[in-house]
Amino acid sequence: MKPHTHSQRDEESASAFNRRLGLPFENLSLLTRALTHRSYANEHAHETSEDNERLEFLGDAVLDFIVGEWAYHRFPELPEGALTKIRSNLVQNAQLANFARQINLAAALRLGHGEQATGGHARESVLGSAFEALIGAIYLEAGLSAVRQFVNPLLEHRRESILDEIQDPKSELQERSQSVKLGMPHYKVVQSSGPDHAKVFEVEVEIAGEVKGRGSGTSKSAAERAAAKDALKRWTSQ
Repeated sequence: MKPHTHSQRDEESASAFNRRLGLPFENLSLLTRALTHRSYANEHAHETSEDNERLEFLGDAVLDFIVGEWAYHRFPELPEGALTKIRSNLVQNAQLANFARQINLAAALRLGHGEQATGGHARESVLGSAFEALIGAIYLEAGLSAVRQFVNPLLEHRRESILDEIQDPKSELQERSQSVKLGMPHYKVVQSSGPDHAKVFEVEVEIAGEVKGRGSGTSKSAAERAAAKDALKRWTSQ
């Protein structure tokens, strides 16, 4: 059996990746660079000296703008502070890695042997950076409108959930209870169920000794947020 000469797994070619996602690249060398991790460039110096780090730098700036513009138009009722939170949430590395997974960017990534062997194709930092590099390359190839066309559908999928994430019901509940001299809310876990890897927590929030809300979640903090939300809902319906 003939060994692979350049990779421990078969990458999707840049041209196949370009076709699969309907990307605008006529210059495949630019796309290939966006998909080339430093570890690959180091191992294949005879073949390529360019990795995706400069494109990552550019993509980071382009994404900041595109996401900011999208948030500005999509949420006309929100003040600047909330828009800033939305943008920073959507351009953080963990979220960019999720976008990369949605388009199966890992299939086309060129990684060195060591990086592959240690799970680089699944690593959040590698995926998030490669997504930024891809955005930088799309911008250079076809401009901002092409980036919008590519990124906006991904952002639209997050439109509902991002609002939940930027709202902080615990802070709001605390401000409200202190403003009417009821003191700090107290949270307590009243039940947890399920196996260790998929536990569900039930939390109650008490204010001045009275249970004001209840919520559940897959972490204590998520359950506390749900309980605070429940308490706020009851408060406003009183």
